[in-house]
Amino acid sequence: MPQNGKIHFTGSLGLENEDAVFKALGETIGPRARRYPDGETGPRYHWIRWVFDLFDRHPSLARVGEYEGVDGFQAQLGVAPFRLADGVTEIEFETLGYADAAIASYERFEVHRAEGSIPAATRFQVSLPTAVALSTNFMEIGHRPLIEPAVERGLKRDVEAISAAVPADRLAIQWDVCHEVIARDGGSGRWKLHYDDILEGSLERICRQLGFVSEGVEAGIHLCYGDPGHKHIVEPEDFATCVAFANGICAGSPRPVHWIHMPVPRSRDDDAYFAPLRDLDLNPETELYLGLVHYTDGAVGTRRRIAAAERHAPDFGVATECGFGRRPAETIPELLRIHATVADG
Repeated sequence: MPQNGKIHFTGSLGLENEDAVFKALGETIGPRARRYPDGETGPRYHWIRWVFDLFDRHPSLARVGEYEGVDGFQAQLGVAPFRLADGVTEIEFETLGYADAAIASYERFEVHRAEGSIPAATRFQVSLPTAVALSTNFMEIGHRPLIEPAVERGLKRDVEAISAAVPADRLAIQWDVCHEVIARDGGSGRWKLHYDDILEGSLERICRQLGFVSEGVEAGIHLCYGDPGHKHIVEPEDFATCVAFANGICAGSPRPVHWIHMPVPRSRDDDAYFAPLRDLDLNPETELYLGLVHYTDGAVGTRRRIAAAERHAPDFGVATECGFGRRPAETIPELLRIHATVADG
């Protein structure tokens, strides 16, 4: 069953603010998780949609159609909202906003750590989208070849700023790999990528972005099929795509990868789903976390999925499939208790 690092959180937690998140994790999870995220509270509750306003203010981008901020964007997800402005052939992003958010949250993390409510050895986890996610979600496909590299450079600047503000031995950075996984399993329409070699092209980009994380800082990967309305964008048949990404990342990363997280649908406790784990080839330092904790069937259903997973991968920690920032706040305490209960055996 679970390894020493028993629990992992992919990012969002659905509480009022970072103080509420750190307090809840400290009280319920304690040392069972090696890393605590800030919960991606406030405007970041819906993963990357909060970046809409930053793009909307950028002088080198033009809107496609009419939108009313994030809510308007949410209502028109079938249309990419931005392209390069007329006459623009070069673009830069000094930041994507993640550095300021992380640095502010880390100050609160340190307050809780100093008070003893966060275990002393716990690292502060920052979850970042890949440049593919931001460019695919927001930019017209024909303009992405010029925009994506600029987004990647902006993310690199954010990683550098975070690393300058947070001591290396207290920091962990996670790259959220979603659009790439969905595209590999047939995602179309707004999920179509702007390059054809989906696996190899994605691995090259992911490994390069892992290289942005400096020595001494932990780095990890969250593989994701999305969860709008608590449903996947594309339903995975099994772990084959996740294993292909995990193996490629571990083989190609220029630095150690400390964890990889993979999602498990609530209905899958069958050997067929978990069987591809037999081909998993992680590096010795890479922890495996399986997103098999579900609120809907609690500890009973979660233990059923754990039992199925153990037949194929005896050494893993537990997590939810994705962040749970969109869950009603009143459900979060019980969801955390389910994590703690199954992690304890």
